[in-house]
Amino acid sequence: MTESEVQPVLDARLLPSAVAVWGSSAVGILYGATTAWVLAACAVPAAILTVVVVRRTSAGWARIMLAALLFGIGCSVVSGWRASEVESHPLTRAALDGAWVSVEVEPVEDPRAVSGAAGQGQVFFRATVNSVTAHNHRYSGGGLVTIRAPSASWLEVVPGQSLTVRGRASQPWRSDSTLAVITSEGPPVAVGEVPWYQRWASVVRTRFAAACSAALPPDQAGLLPGLVVGDTSALSPVVKDNFTVAGLSHLTAVSGANISILLGAVLLLVRAAALSPRVGAVLALMALVAFVVVARPSPSVLRASVMGLIGLLSLVTGRRKQALPALAAAVIVLVVVMPELAVDWGFALSTTATGALVIIAPVWVDVLRRRGWPRWLAEMTAVSSAAFVVTAPLVGAMAGTFSVVTIAANMAVAPVIGIITVFGAVIALCALISPSIAVFIAPLVRPPMGWLLYVSEWTASLPGASVVVPAGMIGALVIAGVLLAVALTLWNRISRWVVGVLVLGVVLALIFQHVLGVAVLLRGGYW
Repeated sequence: MTESEVQPVLDARLLPSAVAVWGSSAVGILYGATTAWVLAACAVPAAILTVVVVRRTSAGWARIMLAALLFGIGCSVVSGWRASEVESHPLTRAALDGAWVSVEVEPVEDPRAVSGAAGQGQVFFRATVNSVTAHNHRYSGGGLVTIRAPSASWLEVVPGQSLTVRGRASQPWRSDSTLAVITSEGPPVAVGEVPWYQRWASVVRTRFAAACSAALPPDQAGLLPGLVVGDTSALSPVVKDNFTVAGLSHLTAVSGANISILLGAVLLLVRAAALSPRVGAVLALMALVAFVVVARPSPSVLRASVMGLIGLLSLVTGRRKQALPALAAAVIVLVVVMPELAVDWGFALSTTATGALVIIAPVWVDVLRRRGWPRWLAEMTAVSSAAFVVTAPLVGAMAGTFSVVTIAANMAVAPVIGIITVFGAVIALCALISPSIAVFIAPLVRPPMGWLLYVSEWTASLPGASVVVPAGMIGALVIAGVLLAVALTLWNRISRWVVGVLVLGVVLALIFQHVLGVAVLLRGGYW
């Protein structure tokens, strides 16, 4: 192995602090104020003992553990304080009584349409509380609520817009710092003006979706905005189900890949224009903020954005960027500012997948390269496998499903994702400047989009593509056990050959069975 192929040693000094912040915040949210304060009290003696060790030995590991303990104690205290505020909030008391309330809120996400009872459409969205009127008393606000309402009069609601909602309060469905669920039976009582930056973001999203609809087939037109800016409002239910079964649904949640492509494109343009790194960092920061506004600040977008900001700071200061410290710092900053992310499934999936790509994937690439694999195939296999291994137990706990075809599906579509993202971003930019130009160039993305849709449908239709497991901790343990058994099987050379022959036979049979599907695809089924 040459010197250029040696993997750098990962700087994991911030990792214990990130785990401490995440864990202590989650304890306060899930188990309440008393538990959080007890945890903080128990950690104090450990911190004092660690201080003694540091003073006597100056050991590096002791300093790292001391920082983690201090972070944990501080977050436990703050988490307990916030939990006590939630427990005593007027909306929490109103939810226990099922009382009617009037709340002034600001949505933090777009309404998500779902099918309600008797076929009536409903929307759900989370919002921050500005004020509450309950039991004939008005209280100043704070905290998060979930709004449930008829979709007919709520789909135009935009994040950041001030709304007054009247409805019945009920207890939240899960412990995530949500004060209550407000069920409204009609439109908002009052609607404020949309902030200027959200008006601009809505124009970008609307024009982009219109250009896609005018130039692409329906399934592609509904999917492309989801891949580029996370807008899944027009996503076909069939496509959504196929992506879920095939393990491709993460592609419609904007994540670090989109941020990396955006920042990389900006910095390449800066380098081509011979501008200074500081100017490049400012331009990249502006592009990053604009992208977050358009894509909406979902947990994965926030995590990737904070990592991008840390990278920009490294660029300006001239220090070398390392992915693991950036990820740990992103977790610390985000969970401290938004503690509810500590129990958010999307944030957990995004963070663990990124961690797998940073820690596990490079090691597996080296192993496969030593066995003679080409670099491109080794990297594609390692990235897909590492992300799958760490996220599969979480998906099982969250949704009670286990996708058997995830690795194959993600490897099959990996070559076209970057192409789709770049072309989609260009189309969105052109749609903002000139919709006619966007409509003209949009058909260029049809071939890779056709391949993506074909792979999702074909893999989702395979027998046993998705296996149902018990939701919660039991499902996570079952999937972890299956993955461990597979790893032990592949560790032995004889069993590897047996598994390889069986897999090859199945693949050849499936190719023979579905070979006519390509002909259908070329005749216009997707392209």
